[in-house]
Amino acid sequence: MSIAGLNGVEATHDYYGPCGKHDIEKEAQKLAPCTYAAKYWRAPVSERCCAIIEKKLSNPGCLCAILKTRTAYDAGVRPEVAVTIPKRCNIAVRPVGHKCGGTFNFACCSFHYRFPFV
Repeated sequence: MSIAGLNGVEATHDYYGPCGKHDIEKEAQKLAPCTYAAKYWRAPVSERCCAIIEKKLSNPGCLCAILKTRTAYDAGVRPEVAVTIPKRCNIAVRPVGHKCGGTFNFACCSFHYRFPFV
């Protein structure tokens, strides 16, 4: 008989996701001011949204993960539009060329995507 933790199996409380200790669905909710701009190519991007995105760009992996959340999907966010927000905000330091990819899995279907930040 082995006891978890003594066999090299550790509890998951030490594992952090792409957004560190932060709950990814709660992080997605913080991007609410960007929802309209993340749905439509030509939608204006608010100053509030730009400020939030500029802060989130310090960790592009987290921002990409947020685009894959159920919260973002339910809000109608289109990842291929959302990755254009940094450019639309005229943010000078942005992860140009950073690939934001993954797999969406829903009851109806599953698809892979890979969108570059522009």
